[in-house]
Amino acid sequence: MEKYNKLVRDKIPEFLDGKNVPYEKRIASDEEYKIELIKKLDEEAKEFSAEGEPEELADVIEVVEALKKLPEYAEVENLRREKLKKKGGFGDKIILKGEK
Repeated sequence: MEKYNKLVRDKIPEFLDGKNVPYEKRIASDEEYKIELIKKLDEEAKEFSAEGEPEELADVIEVVEALKKLPEYAEVENLRREKLKKKGGFGDKIILKGEK
């Protein structure tokens, strides 16, 4: 049996209950929640990078949306807009080649 100890979506316990899968559940502290969200972002980004599937991108976005609700990231949307205004986005598909 596979062992795990990670942040999961809110309805996963219900899903496991329906399949009679045993598990232990606890609620993360605010500090642990932030750490676990960052780990989850890495996990989901790697899955999206490997597979490129829309479902995986949706998972990345869901984690980002959860992070944006944390007080320390409350201004991230404003920062994103500022960077877009100053440096642009990625719509022009520009690839640079050079040396650092």
